Amino acid sequence: MTEETTPKPEAEEAEESTPKQAVENSEESVSKTVAEETKKTTEKPARKRPDVVFIGNKPPMSYVMAVMTALSSGAITEITLKARGRAITTAVDVAEITSNRFIKDLAVTSVGIGTEVMPAREGENRSRSVSIIEIKLAKK
Repeated sequence: MTEETTPKPEAEEAEESTPKQAVENSEESVSKTVAEETKKTTEKPARKRPDVVFIGNKPPMSYVMAVMTALSSGAITEITLKARGRAITTAVDVAEITSNRFIKDLAVTSVGIGTEVMPAREGENRSRSVSIIEIKLAKK
């Protein structure tokens, strides 16, 4: 007995895939879902607080301009400068430059200091402590 094979329509041929293609397709879908889940869990809400300026490695005048811009909007009368580690000196400079040179009626209302425990870096086996400072400036 001989079996006659009829040619399959092209649509059915496209749906069928080899086992290797099926594995690749399933791996792609798994990696996409894992990437989407990771993206969802690592994304933080992009909520900027206009009354907080985080100090980093930029020149102090960049942060002075940020403080002046925030205070000139009129909605904010108090602003907080936050810095850690080596940026603490820049934060102090920003507070002094802003209050002494640009906005004369700006005063330091409070200064908070502390320590944050940072997780171990890659290749290190213990966590480290980093100093932090918060300087609150308010219009008189």
